[in-house]
Amino acid sequence: MGVGLTLAVAGDTLGFDFLAYHAAATRVLHGQPAYDMSFEGAGGFGLFYYPPTFIPLVLPFGLLAPGLATWLWIAGLLVAFAVGVAVLPVGRSTKWLLVLVAGLSWPFVYAIKLGQVGQLLFLLFAIGWRWLDTGPVLGAAGGLGAAIKIQPGVVLAWAFLTRRWSAVVTGGVVLAVLASLATLLAGAQAWTDFFTLIGRVTDPITTPDNVTPGAVLYQAGVARGPAALIQYASMALALAVFVVAALRMAPVPSYLVAVIVSQLLSPILWDHYALLLLLPVAWLVDRGHWWGVVFVVATPWVAAGAIPPWIYPVAFWGCLAAVAIIGRRTAGPDRVSSVRAALASRVDAMTTCRFQDRVTERAPDAREDGAWGSATLVCMRSRSRSGSSGTSIAGVVRECRCA
Repeated sequence: MGVGLTLAVAGDTLGFDFLAYHAAATRVLHGQPAYDMSFEGAGGFGLFYYPPTFIPLVLPFGLLAPGLATWLWIAGLLVAFAVGVAVLPVGRSTKWLLVLVAGLSWPFVYAIKLGQVGQLLFLLFAIGWRWLDTGPVLGAAGGLGAAIKIQPGVVLAWAFLTRRWSAVVTGGVVLAVLASLATLLAGAQAWTDFFTLIGRVTDPITTPDNVTPGAVLYQAGVARGPAALIQYASMALALAVFVVAALRMAPVPSYLVAVIVSQLLSPILWDHYALLLLLPVAWLVDRGHWWGVVFVVATPWVAAGAIPPWIYPVAFWGCLAAVAIIGRRTAGPDRVSSVRAALASRVDAMTTCRFQDRVTERAPDAREDGAWGSATLVCMRSRSRSGSSGTSIAGVVRECRCA
């Protein structure tokens, strides 16, 4: 309902951001520079300041009329979100709850109205989570995310720190291919224009409506110097949490830390970026921490005009702290490797279960990562296929290892 009402009253602001993508694609198709260099700050209508690697992905929409292209893009965003929720390695009840709270979330419905790329990034992050141990899939998702916006490239840095070399290589190949296409389509000048433009319009402190910690303090009356100091301290701390999480925590929570940090490292943090908090919230809820929904429901669309700016950095940092603290209780990356994600992607391929005493070494980690229910289901299904029905559920859970 929130999405429908927002689109119904959008008026001329419908597709505000997408129309900038469309204009850039149209310029490239007509042999003109991709970037309008007349902008002096972020937030203006028509500003396209995404990397050149995004141009090949959005170029086909430049062949369509703006109105039709906008509605097709918005429909694609809704489909992307639905597919992203479907592939998340969480329980069915968690997925339905996620859809419900998304419909209540102002960042979510606002991103749809603007035609922003948030739902696309949600899908790519969700794919990376689901196939966390499938290097080419993780790398392709990370590479496409970095091609759309620079910040999701943190996923490839996470893959590097966790020694997922096939993901790093695949992500690099994806970026190299799109960079080559962008250069062929928009010319080498697009790269110099892009770096010049982002250096000009991405002030993390004075940009209006920006919700980085430093910008919020500046808007509240704090002098630019102290606000900038706090902003850069926030970015440095977020980076430190990211590195420690990648090296010391279990894969799933450390990956979700990377997702959150990818936004905290951005010099421009618009309020609709908070829709990506749906991913770590899904993990928290699936582990029984229902209070995690507060990071999303704290910004409802019914109170859109009354949400104080400080809510957004508090939500990002609160969610980061929750995932880091709870995730720290799980085993490190050398002992367990995203059990739930691996099981979720292999359920249909499971045909047999073997009894091994050594499985008890990983059982506590599987339970801690929220994968116990999936492991039980798969083992029982495979057990029934094999024709053995005399073993109790507890016995299967304790002794059975999926192969």
